[in-house]
Amino acid sequence: MATAVLTPPQTAVQRAGINPWVIALTVTIATFMELLDTSIANVSLPYIAGGLGRSYDEVTWILTTYLVANAVILPMSAWLSRVFGRKNYYMACVALFTITSFFCGIAPSLNIMLIARVLQGIGGGGLAPVEQAILVDTFAPAKRASAFALYTVAIVTAPAIGPVLGGWITDNYNWRWVFFINIPIGLISLFLTNRFVHDPPSFAEERKTVRTDGKLKIDGIGIALIALGSACLEVLLDRGQIDDWFGSRFIVAMFVVGVGCLTAAVFWELNHPDPVIDFRLLKIRNFAIANFFYFIFGVGLFASTTMIPQILQTLYGYRAIDAGLVLGPGAFVITLLAPVGAQLVQRQIIHPRILLFGAVMVVGISFLHYSHFNLQTDYEHYALARALQGLGYAFFFVPLTVIAYSQLTPAQNNKASSLTNFFRNWGGSFGIALITTVSERRQNFHQARTGNNLAPSSTALQDNIHSTTAYLQAHGFSHADAVTAAYGRLYEQLHNQTLLLAFMDCFLIIGVMTLIAAPIVLLTKNFKVGGKAPAGH
Repeated sequence: MATAVLTPPQTAVQRAGINPWVIALTVTIATFMELLDTSIANVSLPYIAGGLGRSYDEVTWILTTYLVANAVILPMSAWLSRVFGRKNYYMACVALFTITSFFCGIAPSLNIMLIARVLQGIGGGGLAPVEQAILVDTFAPAKRASAFALYTVAIVTAPAIGPVLGGWITDNYNWRWVFFINIPIGLISLFLTNRFVHDPPSFAEERKTVRTDGKLKIDGIGIALIALGSACLEVLLDRGQIDDWFGSRFIVAMFVVGVGCLTAAVFWELNHPDPVIDFRLLKIRNFAIANFFYFIFGVGLFASTTMIPQILQTLYGYRAIDAGLVLGPGAFVITLLAPVGAQLVQRQIIHPRILLFGAVMVVGISFLHYSHFNLQTDYEHYALARALQGLGYAFFFVPLTVIAYSQLTPAQNNKASSLTNFFRNWGGSFGIALITTVSERRQNFHQARTGNNLAPSSTALQDNIHSTTAYLQAHGFSHADAVTAAYGRLYEQLHNQTLLLAFMDCFLIIGVMTLIAAPIVLLTKNFKVGGKAPAGH
């Protein structure tokens, strides 16, 4: 049985005479590019708004449309790769992403930009799940941990590098180059994929299941429910805080339609003989627990990667590139230690369950550490905190992925990759929505509380106003202007303090949530690393 399980992918690689690491690097290039693009345009939005002559609120749809298209196509990637062939589908996604990047770069108006971003999101949504499926089929179970280490570096560092690179490009060149840089990377990926990547023989058999008597079986109702539900919930998460959540009829409509469609999709897919998304895989304990932690992983990674540059640029006056340097140590630690984590798992030195538990605890502790920072915290402390977070993530993803596939048969790998990326993607969207909402609500809370405790007759307050007024008058301000500026300066200090407190609350919430989740790792079933997949469940 073990020989039967491992032979197909190994035979495919050997027949082509290709080193599996060449395949791993090839498919990682495009995935890194796509994940980079999810965050690279964020800091360029004010420049894009000016270039296209639209308001900032209007151009935020550049981010929303991409995320919506991404969320719609991602869960269907497994089914689409079976319809068109994994290699063909992957190359089509890379080609579409590359071509639409060009049209984003030359877009003369916002409408054309949004159309191009929707198509770009459709192309990008298929890359990560297909890469993960390719890695699982290319490497034998005993070797997968090392391949997942490479994948870890890509999915963790790309979102961190995106804002820095986007800021540097827009500061030194033009916002259009944020999209143009995808073109050479996409062309390289297409060339290498065409030459080195091949579908394994076992996958050809799996493709036959989507056809009956030579005719394609299309789960039209399932596709429609998943697409509409995913799109509505993504819009809800991305626009909720902007539109005042359930104070907006639009957001209420998105919630009702989104939840209704996805609930109906689950029931429909569970009873369909060949579902677009195989929710039945979630009956497998290790896979279900792993997907819960993919969600937690997405929440923590994307929330912190969004918050930290925002804190540093808003409250400490850092440039985009300086804020990026704070994220650098975390990326470096992950790049350095993820292969170590892979070896610990691969050589069976530490069981994946124990390694993942420790990693989740470290990540949770790092968030609690962030929550104690103040306006005097310097670069070194932020960089070291990010390095601590990187230490946790370096040993997080590899054992998590090994656990996810530990009870699956080779025939289930392709469908599983779509689900794991589905949960990671939704975790990221939820994390960003969470910190956007909580930071604003908690700032209002801290500002009201501080204001109530700061009486106008306070001696300390009056001394501060008088000393600031006197200083400004000594430097040329009139008395009236000096008093106004003194109150303005005091309000700015109050605003910065309360905003920092709000962000620290966000770190505390995510840290506590992560630590509470950690013991759930211990509920996974025991398994032998690198052992054969079970024949059935």
